[in-house]
Amino acid sequence: MSDPSSRPEQPLRSVPVLADIVDFLGAHAPFDAVDRSDLERVAASAEVEFHLAGTVIFSQGAEPVEHLRVVRSGAIEIVLDERVLDRLESGELLGHASMLSGLPTGFTARAAEDTLCYRIPADVARELLAQPAGIRYVARSLLEWPAEAAGTAPPAAALTSAHRPVGSLIRGGPVVCDPDTTIRDAARMMTDAGETSVVVRIGDGTLGILTDRDLRTRVLAAGVSSDAPVSVAMTAPAYTTGPDRLAGELLLEMLDRGLRHYPVVSATGELLGVVSDSDLVAVETRSSFYLRQAIGHAQSVEELVAAAAELRPTVIALHDARVDSANITSIYTVVLDAMTRRLLELAVARRGGNAPPFAWLALGSQARREATPGSDSDSAIVWFEDGEDTEIRPYLASIGAEVVAGLEACGLRRDAQGVTAADALVVRSLDSWQRVVRSWLDRPTQRQAVMLVSVFVDSRPVWGLHLGTQLADTFRGAPRNATLLRLLARLALSYRPPTGFLRGLVVEHSGEHRGELDLKRGGLLPIVDLARWAGMAAGVTSASTPERLHAAAEGGTLSRSDARTLEDAFELIVGLRLEHQVNQLRAGVTPDDHVRPDSLSPLTRSYLKEAFRAIASVQKRVAAELSLVVR
Repeated sequence: MSDPSSRPEQPLRSVPVLADIVDFLGAHAPFDAVDRSDLERVAASAEVEFHLAGTVIFSQGAEPVEHLRVVRSGAIEIVLDERVLDRLESGELLGHASMLSGLPTGFTARAAEDTLCYRIPADVARELLAQPAGIRYVARSLLEWPAEAAGTAPPAAALTSAHRPVGSLIRGGPVVCDPDTTIRDAARMMTDAGETSVVVRIGDGTLGILTDRDLRTRVLAAGVSSDAPVSVAMTAPAYTTGPDRLAGELLLEMLDRGLRHYPVVSATGELLGVVSDSDLVAVETRSSFYLRQAIGHAQSVEELVAAAAELRPTVIALHDARVDSANITSIYTVVLDAMTRRLLELAVARRGGNAPPFAWLALGSQARREATPGSDSDSAIVWFEDGEDTEIRPYLASIGAEVVAGLEACGLRRDAQGVTAADALVVRSLDSWQRVVRSWLDRPTQRQAVMLVSVFVDSRPVWGLHLGTQLADTFRGAPRNATLLRLLARLALSYRPPTGFLRGLVVEHSGEHRGELDLKRGGLLPIVDLARWAGMAAGVTSASTPERLHAAAEGGTLSRSDARTLEDAFELIVGLRLEHQVNQLRAGVTPDDHVRPDSLSPLTRSYLKEAFRAIASVQKRVAAELSLVVR
């Protein structure tokens, strides 16, 4: 039996006394800079949590945090890969990085002693952290990744904001004028360019700056003529920054100096552009947290489509910020989940809100949290049998068709050969689904049983958690079915990496993608299928590909060397796939998985060839161990 302290426990919660919590929060950053009325609203939303010493509050890699926690008494340890990196004590915040980024938690939070926390809902916390004091706190906390974590990556939220170079945030060329330009002409130049500042070249490399705030406070309010030169109202010399400086550092400096614009100057003195505090904060507003908020507030499919239009630019921004590809796919999937839930809410509301209890299951890459802009959208519905099949199935099938159509309108591709909840065949009661799954497990040699197991074992409920979990539990007997596992292994060997004679890369020889390489079919599917088989054989059913490979290594169904080889190859191919699709998004092309080998650098081609050869070698070893034939 596992140690109870290693499992998350339900904390004891109660409604706090308002005056007490207001006084406490008001004594700690960032609450100490909040107006009393706003602080009372934050305090009124809070719950009290009590965690016994050793309790895991959330685990590393868990679902994105939906609450901001403030330690009232006791202490919380921050644990990364079994190492204690930090200790949070009275007045310190917990969970804001995951909450803002929408990423799974980057560490484990564990009560170091009996601990009391205030738990603040995400919507209230978001408004707090959007204020200057909150922005300052977030920026500092992201920059202050513990020194003990040297050699480890900072939280992904930091990479999408505070750790992004300032030069990457420049939106266009600067508006520039001379000191004797009239204020009227300078204002006209700013308006025509849609900018909020103009840079003034004073001479000898010195720069001044005139902003829209200067026009209000130094010109209009002071009664200065618009025919006066900009030199009488500008700030000179202007503070400047280099393009490689971190956005978080510059944002802190802006907040501390009370400035809103900084000219960006290269090492040779070239004026590259101007960044404002809104440019820096916009990195945060593009995070999945804000995008999910916009999705959650959409009152129609049209509004949801408008909000979802930011998803692909968000992926591009994350890629430009050099966020790890696994984190980008996690963020992308989190937003897909939010879109699906909102479409379901709208569809149910349009029908009077009296839908029977049901679950919406994401399948495939979305279920594994490995979706990219080029991924297909697969789904199914399960409902609790409390009415006639002839009544409930058509009702839920109509919801399924509406939601799938809504997802398509939001830019998610429907695979004509795939499985979606628009098909009434995959809209079933829990009892019906359990019977079907058991028939696949009991008779895996029947037509398409193995293929269907491979599809539906990769299922995750995004609506109706309880029902969806009950269906997933039906697969728990699969690891004891030797025949099924053998057939799954055979399926995992059916997709061959495109390695050719003399280490070449096999490309399509005809059709629309002639001369191109299919990264999904030739690279990802062999790894995903091997991980599914090996993970299930080790006792793990629904999980991500890396998690299944870790389980396989621990359970001995794959050697640690082979599991690591597949994991490294998976990371490489997902990264290449994402880079390819980001380039297609920039070009306005529908993202796909087909890459021309000659578009890759010689070094990348070399790595890819070696990855494909390594996957093929693992397949051969698995085939030899199971006495299977690899074609």
